[in-house]
Amino acid sequence: MGSVNTILIGVITVVLVRLNIIPWGGRPNFPFFVIVILLTSTVTGTALAALFARRPLRPIHRLIEATRKIASGDFTVRMSFDGPGELNELVNSFNKMAEELCSIETLRKSFINDFSHEFKTPIVSIRGFAKLLKNDTLTRELREEYIDIIISESERLAELSSKVLVLSKLEHQEILTDRTTFRLDEQIRRTVLIMEPQWRKKNLNLNIELDRVVFNGSEELLHQVWLNLIDNAIKFSDPGGDVSIVLMNMENVVLFRISDNGVGMNEKTRSHLFDRFYKGDESRSSEGTGLGLSLVKRIVELSKGRITVKSLPEEGASFTIELPK
Repeated sequence: MGSVNTILIGVITVVLVRLNIIPWGGRPNFPFFVIVILLTSTVTGTALAALFARRPLRPIHRLIEATRKIASGDFTVRMSFDGPGELNELVNSFNKMAEELCSIETLRKSFINDFSHEFKTPIVSIRGFAKLLKNDTLTRELREEYIDIIISESERLAELSSKVLVLSKLEHQEILTDRTTFRLDEQIRRTVLIMEPQWRKKNLNLNIELDRVVFNGSEELLHQVWLNLIDNAIKFSDPGGDVSIVLMNMENVVLFRISDNGVGMNEKTRSHLFDRFYKGDESRSSEGTGLGLSLVKRIVELSKGRITVKSLPEEGASFTIELPK
């Protein structure tokens, strides 16, 4: 832009000389000549700067306007721009941020809707059966049945509230602060014993192979992992089915695998398995709160591990967890 400015000043100067605005014949008036050149340079430079600066700043103004829309809660706004690398990268980063915010907002609304539904269902059930208990003509058997339903729904509410609080806490936590060294194989063995009434009731055949593993991690949180996974394997196994629980002490990782030959799951269920409140197909719709596996996944992530699942309908499911030593 400097060369353009110089050429324009030269042209303007020649014109001013031709028009005798700047006297050139005879003895030149140098102070007047210098003042005119300075004024011409200033006016020309300002005009050129205003002309050429407006276009590069146009995408910046659009970006500012789009940012204001994001700030007001409109996460659908996107920008398109094809220009210098730095501005293009800035626009791409803005669009990525908008997509992330839109996704978070969608999840937030979905969580509120799902939680409201899950919380409302047992409350409506408790209220309905409590009203029925006021009927003096009820038989003893019906009265006992209604009381058992109220107790069951109350326990479901307590479990739901507890898991939501724990999950909310873990989602805002990035490191484990309660690490201790403990026997992982003994913890899993105790968990299996805790669940004995459930798997004995369904007459399940358990195949347990646990290597000796001394592990450093959150004992309390990992206990929740084994409880949820073993409980799921029991729930979705057919009576008389098989459940395999394996713990392997490998070179760099500890590998845990639990498998069953129960109802299994389809591809859609597998893809949403770790989503909050997701219960999948009809065989799972009446079981649990839909938060257990979300909790499991988050605990494994905090432990710097990973969890994978393999399953097909009517062919059971297999969950594998790898935890770094």
